[in-house]
Amino acid sequence: MPIVRRLLWLLLLLSFQAIQLLAVENEKPPSLILITIDTTRADRVGFLGSKLGLTPNLDALAEQGAVFSRAYAHVPLTTPSHATILTGTYPQFNHLGSLGTALAKDLPYLPQILRTRGYTTAAFVGSQVLDPKSAAAPGFSRGFDIYDAGFHSRNEGEDRYSSEERRAGKVVDHALAWLGKQTKRPIFLWVHFYDPHDPYDPPEPFKSKYSASPYDGEIAYMDSALGRLFAGLKAVGLYDSALIAVVADHGEAFGEHGEESHGYFLYDETIHVPLMIKLPSARVAGEKIDAPIGLVDVAPTLLSALGAEIPASMQGKSLLPLIEKKGAEKKDVAPEGPIYSETDYPESAFGWSWLRALRSGKYLYIDAPRRELYDLSSDPKASHNLAESNRGVADTLQAQLDQFRQKTSRQGSAQANISPQVAEKLQALGYVTSASHGSNAAGSKRGPDPKDLIETANLLHHALQSVDEEHYRPAIPQLERVLKVVPNMALANQEMGRALNGVERYSEAIPYLQKAIELNPQSGRARFELGAAYGATENWPASAAQFEAAVSRLPDSDDLRFFLGFAYDNMGRTTDAEKAYREALRINPNHFKANLMLGRVLGMQNNFSGALPYLQKAAKLQPTSTDVHQFLANVYQELGQMDNARREQAEAARLGRSAHP
Repeated sequence: MPIVRRLLWLLLLLSFQAIQLLAVENEKPPSLILITIDTTRADRVGFLGSKLGLTPNLDALAEQGAVFSRAYAHVPLTTPSHATILTGTYPQFNHLGSLGTALAKDLPYLPQILRTRGYTTAAFVGSQVLDPKSAAAPGFSRGFDIYDAGFHSRNEGEDRYSSEERRAGKVVDHALAWLGKQTKRPIFLWVHFYDPHDPYDPPEPFKSKYSASPYDGEIAYMDSALGRLFAGLKAVGLYDSALIAVVADHGEAFGEHGEESHGYFLYDETIHVPLMIKLPSARVAGEKIDAPIGLVDVAPTLLSALGAEIPASMQGKSLLPLIEKKGAEKKDVAPEGPIYSETDYPESAFGWSWLRALRSGKYLYIDAPRRELYDLSSDPKASHNLAESNRGVADTLQAQLDQFRQKTSRQGSAQANISPQVAEKLQALGYVTSASHGSNAAGSKRGPDPKDLIETANLLHHALQSVDEEHYRPAIPQLERVLKVVPNMALANQEMGRALNGVERYSEAIPYLQKAIELNPQSGRARFELGAAYGATENWPASAAQFEAAVSRLPDSDDLRFFLGFAYDNMGRTTDAEKAYREALRINPNHFKANLMLGRVLGMQNNFSGALPYLQKAAKLQPTSTDVHQFLANVYQELGQMDNARREQAEAARLGRSAHP
């Protein structure tokens, strides 16, 4: 009997300890899943009233949470808007209003706060515009255990989805692979989707289904990927218990007020965004909140919902009381004050005027060289400017805007780290930076009103995308029109030269590229294109000089190293050519042309055994090249490997016949 009693006491003790462990486990704060959807208009999601049927997975999530029908971004650009979402501070406080500006270490930052509270933190982003290592978003990796980015400029033969951005499906693949390995709770998982950003190119079957509206196809594709993410969260038991927030960083314009894309204006098309928050266990479901709120409130709300203290330096307010209160009680906890937005992009891109906006009550006021005032209750599309006919209201709102900005700003300014290499990467994504316009930068005087010049911005945007996709011919007339308005814009001159090079009009390209370098001497791309134009016109000394200058500015470019070697090769500077080719291969061992030409140079120096591995590598990289098989035949012959020589000679002949039937 004593043995039985002891066993019973032991079982009771173990049961009590198990209950204690379970209680401790249950006391852990919930995990947080933050999903940011790039460039998504509020009028495209079903939970905000869209009848297009693009977002069934988001709509299902919205039924389990709270939806904010009047959420507004503070900046219509990806990186600055994400800075506000993650820091809970306004752009005039965090100084990230421009692309490429570093996130200051003293700013409150959601991932860092959560990691100090024991969260495992991970980010999976869809574009190099949020890649900290590209210097487009320096400092954004702070507080993250894992920051999955790893983007690069597009190499020859690559598409944008294997270099500059990542489709939603791949982002979800990476996130779920990480999630499946996590056994420790809680976690903070940030997933960013870039798909709705232009150029609009959804994969099949969305490409065919939405051929008349590819932007809608991108939204529908992104939602399908979100469905997979939600299924993955359910599979690991996180979907119900986690705090899940979905928010767009900004919207997109399709010609409203003349703007195409985003960044230049502050109307609802680019500032009004979707926002929903699902509390753990869906304890508030099917709630719609019509009070106007700003994205500066997102981080404080998430911290509050997790039971964490909100740092005093966060400027946003928690929306949790607004979510949890019912009926008339919501009015007592609704945020007070106006919604502020700004854009410095017209100034940084073109030297035009910055814009500031205030949404207060029924009014939208925009501080511009020609100020604007709209009564959104009777004019929701902001079509009728009342600033002149209702000067009293305009003056009052201007005073409120100035006071608000002064109250919410902090001294100093972050310095944008826009190197020529970073500017080129951002340019590939359709963004113009201060490093792009050289001497055309704005001074202390306020520039022209963007309303008067928006067509030029649209033309440049489309031209940049055309050139990036190697569609040179349509870009040339667009750039001609841009240069009539801004003849001293370095980027426009550079891209005109690049497009002319692309259609083999090298002599015409040279003066544009020379002017681009005069306006912006630090541009490695302009020097590269000028070096190529000089080479095509067989001015090899001038070509080498430009490639040398370009390499000094972009030392990690394998293509620049190769073309410098090619220029040296044509000048008879064989030793220098060999060195440049080797440098190209050090950066990128799989550079086909560098392997080919280094093998050729070594063969010409009678170093046939040294040439062989480079030519063999070139043949593996591009087996349909006639030249590589001919060079291999010559080297094998010199090495006395006659069977191999005959085989390569026959392959070269076969490829030659195929190329010229």
